[in-house]
Amino acid sequence: MRSTVLTGLTMAAALAATLAPGTAQAQGHHGGSRHCPQLSTELPWHGDNRAKLQRTIDERGTCSPHWRGGKHRPVAAFDWDNTIVKNDSTDATISWALRHDKILRPEDWAATSKWLTPAADRALTEACGTDVPVGRPLPTSTNDACADEILQVRGEAETMGGQEAFAGKWNHRRTVPEYAWVPQLFAGHTVAELRSYARAARDEALAAPVGSERKVGTHTVPGYSRYYAQQKDLVRTLQKAGFDVYIVSAGSEPVTEEWSSGVGIDRKHTLAIRSVVRHGRITPYTEGCGGTGVSKGEEIPYIEGKRCVINQEIFGIEGKKAWKKQDWRHRVAVGGGDADTDVTFVGDATGTHLVLNRNKPEIMCRGYDDADGRWAVNPMFIEPLPRQEDTYPCSSEAFTNPDGSLGPVRRGDGSVIPDQQDTAYGEDA
Repeated sequence: MRSTVLTGLTMAAALAATLAPGTAQAQGHHGGSRHCPQLSTELPWHGDNRAKLQRTIDERGTCSPHWRGGKHRPVAAFDWDNTIVKNDSTDATISWALRHDKILRPEDWAATSKWLTPAADRALTEACGTDVPVGRPLPTSTNDACADEILQVRGEAETMGGQEAFAGKWNHRRTVPEYAWVPQLFAGHTVAELRSYARAARDEALAAPVGSERKVGTHTVPGYSRYYAQQKDLVRTLQKAGFDVYIVSAGSEPVTEEWSSGVGIDRKHTLAIRSVVRHGRITPYTEGCGGTGVSKGEEIPYIEGKRCVINQEIFGIEGKKAWKKQDWRHRVAVGGGDADTDVTFVGDATGTHLVLNRNKPEIMCRGYDDADGRWAVNPMFIEPLPRQEDTYPCSSEAFTNPDGSLGPVRRGDGSVIPDQQDTAYGEDA
């Protein structure tokens, strides 16, 4: 396990965090917020989101009169895919790997995931064949059927024939089988090999024109990626203001680490699905969190799992307690994400909860409800979505329970969030 970065703010800093921007204390001891690291005014943000973020930077960073630094530095944590970067870096890596024959044939497809259905096992076996020796590359660049089945299982959790690819029981707030399956697809490779595939995919996607697509098998997938300029600026500004900035992703850790370096975040500050490596090779097993141990993906950085990873790896909270919401000193000051997989740790933030709008129901319900006045909902910075015409069903079915059933989204006091209109969308970007 990595070494931990302990605690966040002092009690006095918490008091400063409640001060309105513009007061003497909120401006800080450096003579006013104009001397503090500032977000660029040349990069557009929706509404007053820049001001909300800047307020937290001023309240918690080096300009705070209560700044202590060292192990007491405030923490910011962000999801990666579609939060810091446009499009999914894990999917870009899979796309590149399929087009370059980098997926190794497993001895048994069913062994790649504890939830893979017999229907998916049969579909993958029939499409990818058994002629290639176990452990050798599958010819997915020319075998469209094999590439299609892999993409369909990963993307839609079903076979090309429409049958469920995963079944059984899992905690739907701690994992999702098709996410856990991604690092399992790269079993047999070394970490260095997977890093090289991620770099190649990154360079290819960043060079491709915005809006471009690619054919993989018979699937059409996004062909490009971009680091959001606003998010690069936010990360830099937070770092200048003394924040420890982390990435917390439900992607494969070596892949995310290669991409996160592009915004100045090192491997130590990048947390994602951590595969167990044996004899130098990636296995289908993953490290757990909160005392759960090694499994085949039963706990990954997904919804509550992201909170657990932050509590354990950043704040040093061990055992079952890592799954629980912590006191304000052991929570991030800024949290940012784009999907329901991010909703718990983003909601834990004590300063600003940043949400990029991809119409994901639970996080949008919480963002628009804005219970503490510190939620900042922003359209995606590139190709933002148009307005969702229907309201988000916050009062009925926007919350996913651990057993997979749906229910209402509740505030911390137990009250139900009413249905919310979509108000931060493409036309306002």
